[in-house]
Amino acid sequence: MSPENHSDETQEAGALPRHVAIIMDGNGRWAKQRGQPRSEGHKAGTEAARQIVTHCRELGIEHLTLYTFSKENWKRPRAEIDVLFDLLIRFIRGEQHRLVQESIRLNLIGEPEGLPSGVRQVLRHVCNQTAKGERMVLNLALNYSGRDEILAACRRILSQGLDPERITQELFSDFLSTANLPDPDLVIRTSGERRLSNFLLFQSAYSEFYFSDTLWPDYSAADLDLALEDYRHRCRRFGAAR
Repeated sequence: MSPENHSDETQEAGALPRHVAIIMDGNGRWAKQRGQPRSEGHKAGTEAARQIVTHCRELGIEHLTLYTFSKENWKRPRAEIDVLFDLLIRFIRGEQHRLVQESIRLNLIGEPEGLPSGVRQVLRHVCNQTAKGERMVLNLALNYSGRDEILAACRRILSQGLDPERITQELFSDFLSTANLPDPDLVIRTSGERRLSNFLLFQSAYSEFYFSDTLWPDYSAADLDLALEDYRHRCRRFGAAR
């Protein structure tokens, strides 16, 4: 099933988003403000992620997507990358039981096959263990690039020799790594930055955006509630006239 095309729909204010996507930004600045190494900021960031996953599940949000590791992140120092992957493995292993218990399905988008083999093995195992989760889907964007995702979809379409006249937005969506997911209703970015940074470029065409000045390690359930309250006051027209 492709993400829904909302071009002929409207959504009145008051509803919670079905799909929340978060650009988790500010770990390094959080650590710098405290005179600590960047690794401490990333550690604190995993605790924030754990709290937000729990809160979204409690609220009944169906899909939560976390921008976990972009292709651009490979430009960082090797030592920092190793810390990030080590924290990811610890987080996933530590959360496996809770994900199963709370019926949360782990899903990966991007190109996880480009990650180190040890990371892939752990991710594959937890994805299999949580495959029956029905209360929420937790999507981790790993080795992800919005532009590369679009290019890869174009290559797959060309390789199948499809008639150009048959290529609709819905069909194109089926060739993205987010096939079977609804488009994000709300995209949140923390730390005061105001850009998408190559995240869900095609999927966010009609998303609502919310920018928080809070650094990600300090981002709490209360901060998320502020974003959701703001979202609930918006009336989404998807291009339709008011």
